[in-house]
Amino acid sequence: MENLCTIANNPCFNPCSFPLKPAARPPFSPPELLRPRKKSHRPFAVKSVLKYDPLDSIANDPGTHVLNVDPVYEPTPRNRPLRTPHSGYHFDGTSRKFFEGWYFKVSIPECRQSFCFMYSIESPSFPKKLTALETAQYGPRFTGVGAQILGADDKYICQYNEGSRNFWANRDELMLGNTFVGKTNTKPPKKEIPPQEFNQRVTEGFQVTPLWHQGSIRDDGRTNYAETVKTARWAYSTRPVYGWGDVGSKQKSTAGWLAAFPVFEPHWQVCMAGGLSTGWIEWDDKRYEFKDAPSYCEKNWGGAFPRKWFWVQCNVFEGADGEVALTSGGGLRQIPGLTETFENAAMIGVHYGGVFYEFAPWNGVVNWEVAQWGHWFITAENETHTVELEAKTKDPGTTLRAPTSEAGLAPACKDTCFADLRLRIWEKQNNGTQGKVILDVTSKMAAVEVGGGPWFSTWKGKTSTPEIINRVVGLPIDVEGLFGFAPFFKPPGL
Repeated sequence: MENLCTIANNPCFNPCSFPLKPAARPPFSPPELLRPRKKSHRPFAVKSVLKYDPLDSIANDPGTHVLNVDPVYEPTPRNRPLRTPHSGYHFDGTSRKFFEGWYFKVSIPECRQSFCFMYSIESPSFPKKLTALETAQYGPRFTGVGAQILGADDKYICQYNEGSRNFWANRDELMLGNTFVGKTNTKPPKKEIPPQEFNQRVTEGFQVTPLWHQGSIRDDGRTNYAETVKTARWAYSTRPVYGWGDVGSKQKSTAGWLAAFPVFEPHWQVCMAGGLSTGWIEWDDKRYEFKDAPSYCEKNWGGAFPRKWFWVQCNVFEGADGEVALTSGGGLRQIPGLTETFENAAMIGVHYGGVFYEFAPWNGVVNWEVAQWGHWFITAENETHTVELEAKTKDPGTTLRAPTSEAGLAPACKDTCFADLRLRIWEKQNNGTQGKVILDVTSKMAAVEVGGGPWFSTWKGKTSTPEIINRVVGLPIDVEGLFGFAPFFKPPGL
């Protein structure tokens, strides 16, 4: 394994210049976000790391003391405070067309690299490829479990299996895993297990919870359109900081309360807008170690991805007084009904200083102008604030797979984690004009995406959901609370 401090010609991997002292656990917790802070240009939540040289977890000289980055495993507690709605697995056991996908990202500002882990399951009611009889009975279906990683320098790895017998997920919490290749004379796990036991039972596979993520996969050779790595291994712990809502308040459903039901699919939930991750990732022969690195998690589920979509996400900013997390996305999705009617749906969500700024169709208007590739310009307003974000990149991007109704897990979108971004929020004056500037920050590590199609030209759009639907979706209904009186009827995943 190549030590990062010895890799030549990369400013991120300079040898550490002096011995390091052990660092205590960073004094950072959600209540701190509400305290006034002095002006700081530090990236999101990377505190102890920036006291030392870049990648201070690596030492090059014999005898030097290294900052301990060994991740500490903690079992997932019940009723954790930052749990969002829809953290669980939504499969209802029926044979309808269904997929669920999960996305986890860790960013390492010191070397401007990110790792994006993507997991998906398709048609879980069929644990293996359909027979001819099943195809005749249910129609064509795509099955299987996929694990993808977009990693350092936008390189890629993918492992996929048409069967899903070794996949498991929890219907009440963000917990899932899969075994691609198991150890001899052992059974694949079917629930969260301690890391040591996982290593004893799984050769290639993964398990992930809100607090822990580990795995090992091998590229299956199916990708001839992107630069790939052969293997990836990882283990890191995470301390959630932001869910989807104000710190200290009940967390929200990203797509509104109707996401509890199979309408307006696919659904979308940001499960952790911001967190702090500590551990390591081995990317072919390079090992990346990090402490309190900005991290993020979201998920989708339903019949298939939208016909066309865009997405912007960032946790690493310069120029803020506090911690900032941004997520924005939009798509062309089908409205339930007998005819093929589609609508533009989009939103922007910003967490800053413990406060959640939400811009969605049910509380305002979202406008966008997104090129086929390279430029994302999105604006929105609600009753109290306006927001504007612009992302640009000259990076060519990497084609990723997504669950599709036409071809299963197939190349369907393009991503990069090297976009330049500017984000601004203003208070809204009584006459509707821009008032006090709340936030004006930049980043060189934004993740951006375009997907689906057709993308023949720049997509200029505006949220166009009928007003009556907006009013219904925007109602302050506590679906979880309602089903608390009748838990037997609670939909899976909620």
